[in-house]
Amino acid sequence: MRQILVTAGLALAVALLLTPALIRVFTRWGLGQQIRDEAPESHQRKRGTPTMGGLAIITAIWASYLGTHLVGLTLGGDGPSASGLLVLGLATALGAVGFTDDYVKLRRSRNLGLNKRAKSAGQLVAAILFGVLALQFRDSDGLTPGSLELSYVRDIAAFAMPPVVFVLFCIIVVSAWSNAVNLTDGLDGLAAGVMAMVAAVYVLITLWQFRNSCVITADPGCYHVRDPLDLALVAAATAGACIGFLWWNAAPAKIIMGDTGSLALGGIIAGLSVTSRTEILAIILGALFVAEVTSVVIQVISFRTTGRRVFRNSPLHHHFELIGWPETTLTIRFWLIAAIACGLGVALFYSEWLAAVGP
Repeated sequence: MRQILVTAGLALAVALLLTPALIRVFTRWGLGQQIRDEAPESHQRKRGTPTMGGLAIITAIWASYLGTHLVGLTLGGDGPSASGLLVLGLATALGAVGFTDDYVKLRRSRNLGLNKRAKSAGQLVAAILFGVLALQFRDSDGLTPGSLELSYVRDIAAFAMPPVVFVLFCIIVVSAWSNAVNLTDGLDGLAAGVMAMVAAVYVLITLWQFRNSCVITADPGCYHVRDPLDLALVAAATAGACIGFLWWNAAPAKIIMGDTGSLALGGIIAGLSVTSRTEILAIILGALFVAEVTSVVIQVISFRTTGRRVFRNSPLHHHFELIGWPETTLTIRFWLIAAIACGLGVALFYSEWLAAVGP
């Protein structure tokens, strides 16, 4: 528990101190956000706000994770795990794709960065590498970071996948979560606040999995997860980094995370869901992200098939802006929805454990 608190605190401090330094540098270099012409009128005031703030989030996560392990090694503890490094590697690779996209936008001085094929190709490569490597690195108990079985809270034996199908599944999961968080990052503080909640819940989930690991005890309800404690450190680092960044990203935002941060954070959710065996539960925890990306899918399908739009604009938060909700009010209400979803996810996770343990 002390490691988790240290990791979260260190990530919070790094993000809190590094972000204003990036604001000054990016402002001096003129690296300001470009806004779509079709975006709500209220967003035009954000034109020129420093972007690529996701660099502070990624740096804070890595610094706190490695810093905690460095201290742990000096005290005789274990170093970074395969699961933790895989999740952070996936997030960093997606962050690199996002950084390239942000940089192209700034160079062209417009809100169009990489084309869809190039961006999708980057996400595809990152997902394939993650999927392949997740089935490697068996520990002494035969566990790998990823499982060939689809999972709700633990593996579902009836939904076992061949390795090739598992990699395809990882491609879908990574693409879905990275795009979902990316689409949600449209209001000051929205994505960072929701991500902090989801990561905090994953701290609880993975810590509970560690406390009830089948490696420690073979009691009913134990969990077959390779590195649950290290995944808790990754989640704690993510929560701390998002809160530290949110200090500067809350309305009115002084910096925007950009695709650099949103794609990386989507990779964190995807990686944690696969390595902690909670792919289905993650849909509930990240329900706000799911709603945002679903609104875009519905809008596109409806317009292409009927020529009509279901929403005034998409993703979902733009629709509510256009019907008159102030941005700050909308962000707080979406935070509340996210908090309810996270609370429901924790309840479902714990109730499943109670059912597995039995009377």
